[in-house]
Amino acid sequence: MSWFILIIAGLFEVGWAIGLKYTEGFSRPIPSVLTLVSMVVSVVLLGIAMRTLPVGTSYAVWTGIGIVGTAILGAVLLKEGLSPGQWICVALILGGIAGLKMLSPH
Repeated sequence: MSWFILIIAGLFEVGWAIGLKYTEGFSRPIPSVLTLVSMVVSVVLLGIAMRTLPVGTSYAVWTGIGIVGTAILGAVLLKEGLSPGQWICVALILGGIAGLKMLSPH
């Protein structure tokens, strides 16, 4: 269950990272509130997952999900684009996340 919670926390991290772009420096109320809520939910869920998962693994997976998700959504939604080399690096991060999960004793 902790891994599931950690994954959800990572997805909320993606939500607030992308949400920051839509807040326009926190000048837009609705995107700002949604982004702040997503930040809080993400960190709270991370904390809950860390009750049973190691801190280093939890934080690495949480940030990794955030990196991969934000890079992909930035490319797709915000038309920021990624070079082929950048896509390879994103895939390597994803592989690292999978490796941490597969090699975790929890």
